[in-house]
Amino acid sequence: MYALDTNTLIYFFKGMGKVGERLLKIPPSAIGVPSVVLYELEFGLRRSSQPQKRRVQLEEFIGATTVLPFEEKAAAAAAQIRFELERAGSPVGPLDTLIAGTAVAWGATLVTRNTREFGRIRALRTVDWYE
Repeated sequence: MYALDTNTLIYFFKGMGKVGERLLKIPPSAIGVPSVVLYELEFGLRRSSQPQKRRVQLEEFIGATTVLPFEEKAAAAAAQIRFELERAGSPVGPLDTLIAGTAVAWGATLVTRNTREFGRIRALRTVDWYE
């Protein structure tokens, strides 16, 4: 399964990079959107210059894929990630920690352009579909 980071979905909706081309090669059943990413996108809709267009895009996409909830396993994975990164002196942002925890809990590869930050998380597999 692939879990999509916020930036990946934004690039998809805006037709940027090779995200759309790569995404269309994956069956929708193998695509997940962490609930924290959904939160970030919902917030972004409220700030968008084209909120109606972005709302339609988001609803259509979410309707064809799976929302990955932040639940007990994700909370435990995120706590472990935060603990390890803080102990190493290289924490990531709190929402990114929750997104990573969700991907780890679901056994998903996180699709993100932000491989530099997420790459510090030992338990997380990442890939960049932008290039």
